[in-house]
Amino acid sequence: MPPAESPSPYEPRPQSGEYGSSSPSYGSSPSYGGYDGQPAPYDGHAASYDGYSAPYDGYSAPYDGYSDGHVQSARPRVDAGRLWAGGVITALVAALTALVALVLVRGVFGLSVFAPEGDGAMGDATTGVLAIGSAVAALAATAVLHLLLLVAPQPGRFFAWIMTLATAFMVLLPFTLSADTDAKLATATVYLAIGVTIGALLSAVARSAVRPAR
Repeated sequence: MPPAESPSPYEPRPQSGEYGSSSPSYGSSPSYGGYDGQPAPYDGHAASYDGYSAPYDGYSAPYDGYSDGHVQSARPRVDAGRLWAGGVITALVAALTALVALVLVRGVFGLSVFAPEGDGAMGDATTGVLAIGSAVAALAATAVLHLLLLVAPQPGRFFAWIMTLATAFMVLLPFTLSADTDAKLATATVYLAIGVTIGALLSAVARSAVRPAR
C-alpha cells in the first residue's frame, strides 16, 4: 500500500469561508461592523453645503477705505510727510493752472480777470498775484485736509464739502462787481479751474497718505 502523500506547500490555500461556517467569505456577508468590502455609494447628501453656514450678511467687517478689511478700533495713521509733499506739488500745479487760464482768457480772448485786493474788493489781476494766490490756497487746503484726517469722522466727505463751497464762493464773487459780463464769466472760469484742480489733486493725495491703523 503506497504511503499517503503529504500536501505540497505550494498548493493553493483554501479561500476565505472554507475554514468553517464561522468565517464568512470576503464580500459574502457583513463583517467589521457592516463593511462588506465595497465603498459606500455617494448619495449626494453627505457633508453637503446647506447654504446657511456663516452667510455673509453684508455688514461683517466692511472695508472702510482706510483698513485692510478688518474692523479697526484705532484711527488710521496719517503719513504727514507724504501728505505735505503732495500738498506742495498741488500748489505748484495750481499756480500753473492759474497761469494757463490767464493766458487763455486774457491773451487769447482778450478778457479781464479780477483778483481779490487787500481791502476786500477785487481789482485787475496780475499773473504773479493770481499764481501765488493759487499756490497759497492749495497749501491752506492741505492744512485743512490734514486737520480733518486727524479729527473728523469722515474726512473725505467734509473736505469735499469745504472745497465745493469755497470754490462756489470764489466763482460767485466776480458777479458782485460792476463790470462787464464777459469779464465776470472769465474770472469765474479761472477760479473754477483752480478750485477743481486743488480739490481733485488733494483728494488723491489724501487716499495715498492714509495708512491702516495697527
